[in-house]
Amino acid sequence: MYTMKKGLKNKTFGAILAWLFALFTVIASFGIGNMTQGNSIASALHSTFNVPTQISGVVITVLSLVIIVGGIKSISKVSAVVVPTMAIFYVICGLIVIIGNISNLPSGLAMIFKMAFSVKAVGGGLCGSIVASMMNAMRFGVARGVFSNEAGMGSAAITAAAATTDNPVRQGYINMTGTFWDTIVVCTITGLAIASSGVLGTTNAAGELLTGSDVTIAAFETVLGSAGGWLVTIGITLFAFSTILGWEYHGEKAFEYLFGTHKYNMVYRIIFSLVVYIGCTQTLSLVWNFSDIANALMAIPNLICMLLLSGEIAKDVKEFQPEIKK
Repeated sequence: MYTMKKGLKNKTFGAILAWLFALFTVIASFGIGNMTQGNSIASALHSTFNVPTQISGVVITVLSLVIIVGGIKSISKVSAVVVPTMAIFYVICGLIVIIGNISNLPSGLAMIFKMAFSVKAVGGGLCGSIVASMMNAMRFGVARGVFSNEAGMGSAAITAAAATTDNPVRQGYINMTGTFWDTIVVCTITGLAIASSGVLGTTNAAGELLTGSDVTIAAFETVLGSAGGWLVTIGITLFAFSTILGWEYHGEKAFEYLFGTHKYNMVYRIIFSLVVYIGCTQTLSLVWNFSDIANALMAIPNLICMLLLSGEIAKDVKEFQPEIKK
């Protein structure tokens, strides 16, 4: 929001764009950074350990409140330990699952492409409206991609601005690696583990189709047994919880910008923590739909700003090249 306000030549337009971005960031913080994360944690704990979603909601809400009230230092201390440790452990175990089902990997990969480009898929598009079907496919593809790495939303810039660095371009390069590790590494390993395990399209004891975190848990259990389910559940819990903490900071900074003071930040922190309970106890589809809408609203002013300032960014990056060569 400060980039929009101070960087754009038309100050009135920049101020309007900045205000809208801050407003949409606050709204999005309750979706992608709060309710969906709480929902994933509650779902995983219920699936693996039969923990009632209400109990998960209460525990996560209390923990969030305790850490968030402590501010950015408290948040960063927890995240700095949790995220790297769990990410390394998850990647190693994910590779073990893929290797354990290596004989099924070719058919799993074939299934991915068949489901995307099969005659049935094409027929479905033709029977309806080609344009509508393509737009729907793109909408879900972009929505899930954005949910995975937040590229284009502008959220990463808020956290990056809190970092200590000798050059903003250097911090930009560091932040760019997040997209690679998140989507190319972690999500690919998860996708291959599911595709090679044969659990896609299976149902649970109640006859319901496995969705969300339940599919990943079932995939890991094919090789690692019940320990695989525990690992995924713990991983999801820690990843999602650290996301809740990180997004609270994003939303708080935007909230602070809207009111022009940090006096009311504690109000936002308390409300944000309490909303976690709502996410834990609501249906998955409701939570996801809200998040997709909020993400799109947040991305629009950010993408406009990026296009208008692309020349400035290119100039800064070019000036930084001698540092890279050194």
